[in-house]
Formats: sequence, structure tokens, C-alpha cells
Amino acid sequence: MGTTKNCTDCHISKQNDNNAIMTQLLGFGNGSVNFFGRYAYVGAGKEGLYGVIWTEQEEPQAAIGSHLQKLAYPDNFKAHADKNKGQLKEAYHHHAREILDLTLRGEYLYTANGADGFEVFDVANIDQKGFSERIVTAPVSPLGQRTYVKTKYATSVTLPSTLGIDPLRTRNPENEEQPIHLAYAYVYITDKLEGLVMVNVGTLVDGDPANNFLKKDIVFNPDGWLNGATHSFLAGRYLYVTADKGLLVIDVDKPSEPRLVGRYIGDFLKYPRAVALQFRYLFVTDSEGLKVLDVTKPTEPKPVTGGVLKLANAQRFYLARTYAYVANGAEGLAIVDIEKPEQPKLDQMFNAGGVLNDTRAVQIGAVNASMFALVADGKNGLRVIQVISPENVPQHMGFSPKPNPKLIATYPTSGPAVAVSRGLDRDRVVDESGNQTVVFGRRGARPFNKTEMEKFYLRNGQPYAVEDVVLNNGQLQTRSGQALKPNEQFKPMDESAATKPVAQERLIRRGK
Repeated sequence: MGTTKNCTDCHISKQNDNNAIMTQLLGFGNGSVNFFGRYAYVGAGKEGLYGVIWTEQEEPQAAIGSHLQKLAYPDNFKAHADKNKGQLKEAYHHHAREILDLTLRGEYLYTANGADGFEVFDVANIDQKGFSERIVTAPVSPLGQRTYVKTKYATSVTLPSTLGIDPLRTRNPENEEQPIHLAYAYVYITDKLEGLVMVNVGTLVDGDPANNFLKKDIVFNPDGWLNGATHSFLAGRYLYVTADKGLLVIDVDKPSEPRLVGRYIGDFLKYPRAVALQFRYLFVTDSEGLKVLDVTKPTEPKPVTGGVLKLANAQRFYLARTYAYVANGAEGLAIVDIEKPEQPKLDQMFNAGGVLNDTRAVQIGAVNASMFALVADGKNGLRVIQVISPENVPQHMGFSPKPNPKLIATYPTSGPAVAVSRGLDRDRVVDESGNQTVVFGRRGARPFNKTEMEKFYLRNGQPYAVEDVVLNNGQLQTRSGQALKPNEQFKPMDESAATKPVAQERLIRRGK
């Protein structure tokens, strides 16, 4: 028992209600503070893609229609509400065969383009008024760049991180950095007919404009297991893929030699559509709703009894701390309480009075002190929802306050909005396999590796759970009232006698 932390702040609780806390503790990131930029990138199927302006240009870059805009830019807020009737008015378009998924990283927009395969668009000058075409396929002739790869029918695109991570970057030994895993050089494309396609896109973050020629490096579909692949999620060395046959687990520890190492093909999943992971639990949407599988052993997904929430038309979704935000078709946005991941329950169904009625995908992120949802609402276009704000959530500064969603802006697209880009990862410093993903501020600093992480929640390969400890009349006991014996008196260390560690001891502490 400490002054600010207790047992369940660092170990699985017996109530199993701290999955999100464990996710944050270990550095995997909870995704609720991902940084949204000025442009929201929206995929509109056969009508191409849009870069939609949804925040102010000057600092503070308040979301248009938000509580902050009302305070900082009252005239603009009034014009948005009264003159524009809540509609966003500025966006830039680019045609495409069929944009089904897209993710922004740096100056490039990575897309799954249906029958045209995988294509990367250059959006470096989208905010440059001197350019007549602000989104381009390439800023140079085809002789100098090729940022597309033909596949039969690309359905989704997964980047290991939205940060510009370059595994091959030359590192200064004095910085004592951990190496970046080579899996971070690739983009993972699910293809309805080809299964998994892997493309090395490290050339787009290495600062060299002369080598931007992408090719189909790896096509992986052993015995047709990945036929009908719809979506994927990368968690460390393991890529989880939803396909016609169920849920597949692919080991990409050696990216040039992917291996099918696990699967779930039982009746628990019915036509799975999308997948995401939070610590020990995998969440999957299928034709019946939202399902939960235990992946404490990453290659052995196990259905969770009671881990089913019936939804009418669950599509793509987003996990943010203790809530899952699920695009639920005609019923709007389903906000699901996943504080106890083995017992998901519907917190609320938000449809803004019935106007959100074709939701296909959602992304969560932060602008200033508020949390927003960007929703691809099919025939209605892009919806901007203020989810948590000082305006209407008194506990907005807490770890996971109850959402109070409010529709603040809309941009109608010419075709149905089916996808929206993820924000910039801000709180993820390590992946589920212990691979460091960002440089820490102190020389030699690093996150826990996989072995060190497992000590927090596994004993002899099995999860263990704890209770918080309290002091009751001088007696240490668990919150359930069990006395802890022996009840030894704490003896503070004499800090005056402590000596500074020698250099070799410091290196050992850093894992050298």
C-alpha cells in the first residue's frame, strides 16, 4: 500500500475492472488522447477521399462548433451555428477507385483502394493555398516515384503506428536507444482475394525522395485461410485478421517470413468485420454485435463467456479507455462500457435525435482539453461529435469520465462516408511484445520488455489477480476484509547511508 498507488494500479484486480488502467500502465496507449489535426481525412468509397477542415486555423485550434470555439471565437461559432446550420464549408477532394480505409502518417495518406489495391496519396501541401491540387498521387512524374501497389481487392490498411517510425534510421550510440522492430517498416493490407499483402513503406519516412518506389513485398494466404479478409490489428509481433473463416493470428516477428500461428474458427464469431485489442482482450465486431476474446496467450484466442453485446449492425469501432465506440449503422453510435471487458454493456446509443443513421466507422481523439469522435456516417458524410468537454462533463479531467456526446458539425460527402483516419498516437510508447516505439526523454530510458511486463500479471504462465490493501485500526487488510499477516512494521530506509550506484550498476538497470 502506497500513498498514491495501490495493488490494482499495477496488477490485475480480482474484479477484473482495470484492463484500461493496465493498458496505460504498461505503455500500450489508451488512444483517447490521440492528436487530431486540422484536417479530417474521410474515405467516400467510389467517390474518392476528402480532407475536411474541422478546426480553426489559428491557436487555439478549436474544433468548429465546440465549446472552446464558442469561448475563443464567438463570432465564428455564431456563424457556424446560425449561417452555416452546423455544416463545415471547406474541404479538398481527390478521386479514387474505391476508398474503403485510410490512415494518415506524416505527409502521406495510406489507403485501401478496393480493386485498385493499395495507394498512397501525398497531402503535404493540403494547407498550401498556392497549390491548385492539394492532394496528389505524386508530386513528381511516374519516373521519379511510385507509391501504389496493385492488389485484387484491398479492404483495409493497418500501420503499426501513425508516428513516422523508421527502423533503419542510423542511431547515435551515445543515446543508448532501443532498436525499432523491423515490422514497423511495413504496412499491412487485407485483401478480399489475396489475404494479407505486406509492403515496405520505410522509404516514405527515411527522408530520401529518390527511393519512393513501393512493391508487393509479401503476399500471405496459406491454404486460403485469409480469404475474405476484412480488417486487421497489429499488437507487437502478432497481427490479428478477421476473415471469412474467423479470426487468424499471424506472427510477423520476421516480416519476410510471416507465419500463421493461431486461429479461432468456432461459432462464437459470425462473419467478423473488425478487430482491436486492449491489453489481454480482443474485441471483434461481427454480424451479431460486439464480441470479446481472451488473448492472454496471444496465439490462443478464447471466447469469453458473457463477452457478447448484441448490436443491430456493428461495423468498425474504437477502444478508448473504459469505453468502446461502435459504428452501429442505422442506430447511430453505440457507446459500450468495457471497464469489465468480460462483461461489456451498452452505456448509451447516440444518434443525435435520429440524424446519425448510417454509421460505418469512428475514430476518437483529442483537441485541447476535449475528446471528439469523427464518424463516417455513410450517406450523411462526416459527423463531428464532442464526446467529453468541460462544457457538459463535470468529471472531464478524470481517467475515464462518462461520455456526454453532442453533434457539433457535419460535412456532406458526395458518396457514402465509409472510413475516417486515425489520429496521431500520443500515449503509446511500447507495443504488446515489448518493442519500444518512441524515444524517451532521458538517455538510456526504456519501457519494460515483454518478460518484465509479464511479471505484473502472470505467475507460472497464468494470470493472477490482487485486491487493494487498506489500513483499518492499525491492521493491514484487503478491501474485502481479509487480514494480512504477518503485519510487520514498515522500516524506512536510512537514505543518508545510501551510496550512488557505480556506472556498471546503472547500465544493468537500463538492461544493458
